Amino acid sequence: MSTKPSKTPLTKGGESRIADNKKAIFNYAIEERFEAGMVLQGWEVKALREGKVQLTDGYVVVRNGELFLIGCQINPLNTASTHVSPDSVRTKKLLLQKDQIRRLIGKIEQKGYTLVPLNLHWKNGKVKCEIALGKGKAEHDKRDTIKDREGKREVERAMKSRSR
Repeated sequence: MSTKPSKTPLTKGGESRIADNKKAIFNYAIEERFEAGMVLQGWEVKALREGKVQLTDGYVVVRNGELFLIGCQINPLNTASTHVSPDSVRTKKLLLQKDQIRRLIGKIEQKGYTLVPLNLHWKNGKVKCEIALGKGKAEHDKRDTIKDREGKREVERAMKSRSR
């Protein structure tokens, strides 16, 4: 018997990353993180296993006390079923506990707060979406982030050349 190797490396607790939204961390100051389940169709799960997802334009909205992920694009595989018509930008429902949703609604109503998806990952065979409550960064805050990143790179380069 041969086992098929996983396409994505496993991390702690049997989790593996599917996609990251690096733009969200750059554009928003993250305050709280939540892990939400997702309601997906079969073809979407197959496409996620192949890594055919784009999360950078995604955002989370609240409708009738429920959370929905909009703008997350899951591209269908060429081998998708003929009796299913896949919609790559379909709105996906996120699953959280009611008290968490109520708390998030209260925070979102405050000025400047929004919900953004940070990543998609596998957890115990199920697809989870890590969402974050964030506040938009001003332009000078983004410049500070870039300056800090460049400074860290300079230090790493100096340490690397020193160890040689």
